Amino acid sequence: MLTLTVTAKGQVTFKRELLKHLGVMPGDKLEIDKLPDGRISIKAAKSGGKIRNAFGILADKNTKNITLSIEEIDALTQDAWAGKK
Repeated sequence: MLTLTVTAKGQVTFKRELLKHLGVMPGDKLEIDKLPDGRISIKAAKSGGKIRNAFGILADKNTKNITLSIEEIDALTQDAWAGKK
């Protein structure tokens, strides 16, 4: 268990390992729920995500190193929406 110190202003600084465990980065928000008996629950607030989190998301699945043009991606997307593939 980690111990955090409350400053004179009533603020707490989370240690890096806690932030990493929560999956939050500077500028992200935390949700805090007050529980019975003086405890709290803290979790990362998941808004809509950030575009930077999408970069490279499929890299490990592209084992054949396939690249597609915007036109090819558009055609595949249209076919998928039309139920063709």
